[in-house]
Amino acid sequence: MRSKQTASRPRNCLLMNSRIKLMTNPVEEEVEEVREEIVPGVARALSPMARRILAMNPGPRTGLGTNTYMVGIDEIAVIDPGPNDQGHLDSIIGCGGELIRWILVTNADEDHAGAVPELAKQTGAIVMAMCDIDCDVVLKDGQQLVGTEFRLTTKHLPGPSAKNVGFMLEEERMLISGDLIIDGPSVGLNAPPDGDMAAYMTSLESLRKLRLKRIAPAHGYVIEEPKTVVQEYIAHRVAREAAILDALGSDTLRVEDVIEAVYGEVDEDMAELAANNVLAHLIKLRTDGKVKGQKNFTAV
Repeated sequence: MRSKQTASRPRNCLLMNSRIKLMTNPVEEEVEEVREEIVPGVARALSPMARRILAMNPGPRTGLGTNTYMVGIDEIAVIDPGPNDQGHLDSIIGCGGELIRWILVTNADEDHAGAVPELAKQTGAIVMAMCDIDCDVVLKDGQQLVGTEFRLTTKHLPGPSAKNVGFMLEEERMLISGDLIIDGPSVGLNAPPDGDMAAYMTSLESLRKLRLKRIAPAHGYVIEEPKTVVQEYIAHRVAREAAILDALGSDTLRVEDVIEAVYGEVDEDMAELAANNVLAHLIKLRTDGKVKGQKNFTAV
């Protein structure tokens, strides 16, 4: 039985206006758009159909924190309810209340899916996922969730994790991308084999065919120029692969040696992410026939 929650919109669920800063000189007046601060726990309208609430879990893997997205007006789908934090749950339920019908996740990590059981308990919503969590519906690639005002199409986008998915909001051509792309220069993959660089590159390439207008990442700001950013992500990975091959040269190196050669000194809180990405690159290069080795790697 669904818990009874108020369907009215509290103050923290209202649209907040973008801020503009005016830069003036004697010749002309420039208008410089300033990014509005993302305030944790406050629902921000991103479009007529989508809102975002930032969870209070900043860190090396999550950046500012996990973005929870709420899609729909009369019926709401919550995507990535985030960590099991009561304050964040209160923000989600305070905004959606009894209108919350579905809970979807882009992957099974705690920072994305930790709050699923409690949110489902408090709202009675249907849980839908491709990943390995308890759910009512196991999603497949291409499967659609149809609400009264929207359609969300499931896109299997492996790479960061084997079952990372995105959800395309068809009415707005906005992809809620999970961990595939974030508001930043690169993404940290899970440790192989769950993190897979070859699959990641394939997923990035697949975005070129989607006629995207925007990307709503799991972490950071909405990406307004998806075509450019996707190309930058692909180019970054190609360059990183070349740098790894250059570092190997004619030597035989461990992952740690490659990290030092490619990245230089790495902060302690980023060491695991760097190791995962380098190992994923080396495994891809080995599959491509450009590298050999299991723990000690040599260019072919």
